[in-house]
Amino acid sequence: MGVVNVTPDSFSDGGRWFDPGAAVRHGLDLVAQGADVVDVGGESTRPGAARVPVDEELRRVLPVVRELVAAGAVVSIDTTRAVVARAAVEAGALILNDVSGGLAEQEMAGVAAEWGGVYVAMHWRGHGDVMDSLAHYDDVVTQVRDELRARLDALVDAGVRLEQVVLDPGLGFAKPGADNWPLLARLDVLQELGRPLLVGASRKRFLGHLLAGPDGEPAPPVGRDRATAAVSALAAAAGVWCVRVHDVAGSADAVRVAAAWSCAREPQGIEDGEHRG
Repeated sequence: MGVVNVTPDSFSDGGRWFDPGAAVRHGLDLVAQGADVVDVGGESTRPGAARVPVDEELRRVLPVVRELVAAGAVVSIDTTRAVVARAAVEAGALILNDVSGGLAEQEMAGVAAEWGGVYVAMHWRGHGDVMDSLAHYDDVVTQVRDELRARLDALVDAGVRLEQVVLDPGLGFAKPGADNWPLLARLDVLQELGRPLLVGASRKRFLGHLLAGPDGEPAPPVGRDRATAAVSALAAAAGVWCVRVHDVAGSADAVRVAAAWSCAREPQGIEDGEHRG
């Protein structure tokens, strides 16, 4: 899943794709580099980000969704708002990527249930302006698992079919530092919930801190892509459904390596140059 931020204030690219034409070109470039899905978002969810008016979010994303769909791309809409989700799927989006897991707006579950397509529900505790204040865990892995289970139950009760739902541990969301590593190391615990997993580690703060220089300054977002590719390979080897990344080419190669590695462990092995995803 390649990321297209149609925002002026994204932490990862500083607004490079805010112009709709630039966003469409970038999305198609990501497809050419190996993205199976293009994830279009019109509201920054970085820590400290302010909310965007709903009309502005619609203005940003809908032209991009329509043009990418018309060009043959599989599009995901990254939003917490039911009205944006509904408009995007009417424009041809095939995946709803809700970083709030339905907590931001109760109406989102109704949209997902009525529509019937893939719905990504992320672990979330609050919007960007408050998320870091909510990062308190005794055992981050079991608490995230249990909170995701509660969301899954609530979504099903609201009419969303179980088979629609993909779960996301929400790396970096109310998890500003070392709490992210146990979640990655114990993806098997989250897989106990019986749903596919999406992992979005790309360019996150915890990678920047891992790669800090001698002066302690975190690596900048674009300097975290090789570490992101390493996470992509490990996540793929662990059996996740999808990785969400900004630099598609590096992670696509990493996932191919992980697939070949995993297949080679099977009794029949693989022919040189072949892989299975």
